[in-house]
Amino acid sequence: MRIALPLALVLLLSACAQNGQLTVFGAASTRLINESLVQQSGEDLQFHNAGSATLVQQLREGAPADVLITANEATMQQAQDAGLVTHPRAVATNSMVLIVPKGNPAGVRGIDDLDKAVVVICDVQVPCGDTTARLEKANNATITPASLEQSVSDVLGKVTSGEADAGVVYQSDAAAAGDSVEVIEIPHANEYPNRIMAAVVKDSSHRDQAQAVVDTLGSEQFRAIWQEQGFTPQ
Repeated sequence: MRIALPLALVLLLSACAQNGQLTVFGAASTRLINESLVQQSGEDLQFHNAGSATLVQQLREGAPADVLITANEATMQQAQDAGLVTHPRAVATNSMVLIVPKGNPAGVRGIDDLDKAVVVICDVQVPCGDTTARLEKANNATITPASLEQSVSDVLGKVTSGEADAGVVYQSDAAAAGDSVEVIEIPHANEYPNRIMAAVVKDSSHRDQAQAVVDTLGSEQFRAIWQEQGFTPQ
């Protein structure tokens, strides 16, 4: 089944390419490094942040982009198998945590204490949801979600707004939320890190510049930025 991209998105990204601006398709969790990537790469970048699976689907449907950043290896592998990207590389890792609104009004104590709580998690088809499912199994826990989200930023939004009692997000998102949430560690989370992958989009009109952006993400000088935002650099 073909999914039509919003016309406005196609026109916007096409215009960016014509003007020499690079388009970065970045996993929702990597929105935190957008500004730093512009500064460190020295390139004129336009960002489109969404769930990794959504980004790959949009590339399949013809959306123009120069760089793809996914939240895990499996989704990048799908893009590579489809001939959409070249030479992906790991640039950082990210682990999952349980978050609750400030004050923890539902009194949640851990991943095995969610029976009476309103919980939101990512859909299993996206990286954050796949890892959540693995952590459920590792902890012999079962989460019955009130909703399944397509990106980790959507999970975060429902918890910070008070719409949900708890949610499973990346450590980087929890750090970015600051005092608006409280963090509860998930046992075995460090055993199931998501590896952030970056690659040049095969049909990019600016492949040399796009490769420079990918190289920046994996560079020594960018390590401190990954760490500041709650990631672990590779």
